[in-house]
Amino acid sequence: MSTGNPNTGATHVAREDCLHLADPEWEALQRLSTVIGEAAVATMLRTLSPTEQHGVALGFIMREQRETAARATVSTPSTPRVESLKLHVNSYVGSEGEPLLRWLVEVDTAITARRIVDPLSKVAFAMTCLGGRPRSWAYGRRLTDPTCFSTYEVFKEELRQAFEPPQNEFRSRAEFLDLQQGKHDVHAYAQRARYLVSNIVTNPIDEATKVITFMKGLKDGPVKSYLFQEYPSTLESAITLAMQEEFSLRQAKLHVNVPRPMPRPMVKPREVPNQWTSRVRRLLDLSSVVDQRMSAVSGVETTVTTPVNAQHLCRRPRAGVTIPGIATGNKKTRTTSRRGAPCW
Repeated sequence: MSTGNPNTGATHVAREDCLHLADPEWEALQRLSTVIGEAAVATMLRTLSPTEQHGVALGFIMREQRETAARATVSTPSTPRVESLKLHVNSYVGSEGEPLLRWLVEVDTAITARRIVDPLSKVAFAMTCLGGRPRSWAYGRRLTDPTCFSTYEVFKEELRQAFEPPQNEFRSRAEFLDLQQGKHDVHAYAQRARYLVSNIVTNPIDEATKVITFMKGLKDGPVKSYLFQEYPSTLESAITLAMQEEFSLRQAKLHVNVPRPMPRPMVKPREVPNQWTSRVRRLLDLSSVVDQRMSAVSGVETTVTTPVNAQHLCRRPRAGVTIPGIATGNKKTRTTSRRGAPCW
């Protein structure tokens, strides 16, 4: 216990008074005093036995460790677990025209998705995807020499030597350099170019040669002219531009060939020539005059309402009716016969 001020001695304990405590324990009690207060720690050291003091210091140290671990767990985000994908791989049977390189790419993709790391496990998985003659060849090699396929790369190289057509890259290179579109569309032509380029692995063709070969193989037309104007830098960009241009041309032709609806002709009212209009008016006026004079002579009222009737009346007036002022060709005069009888 420290000497001096009684109040200070009641709330503070010196290191010399607790020599039985180790340095980590004493430092732990000092940190505890900042939590519960120096007076509480001093009272505890004066009243507890040395064994109990060791227990208090150790308990506080363990509590600090648990809190530190809890804070680290909360602050450190947990890494999401990456699950493996079981992709299906078609069996390679070594038939004519079956591309071995594409099958190897498919197997590599499945191995990566399944997260297979061990080299022997990769070889075992690839062997299970074989069929026909390649499967018999692989398991026959493994039967005679269990260590024949030490790595996955060795397995792929021996498989290519056994089943890849001889001079396959040379033939693919020659066919690509002489490739022509012909009667195929741009999509089929581009797919053939991609297939031939993918077969050339040992000594790949540079991009400039790929682009100019693809452009020269196109048939003469708007697509070829457009590519020579743009002159793309890579084969894929050339294929993309060619397919876009062909699609645009097809859409333009489609809109041009669509039949447009013909406008319905407007039905116009039948027009009467001016000469017929004036004639009809004259006939109507004449018919009215005839009606008036006939009514005055015979007392019979005749109504003419159509131009046809008016014309008929003008041409052939009624027989036996005398119309003053109008001479008719059918009018008869009254005479006397030889015997004195009247006649017409």
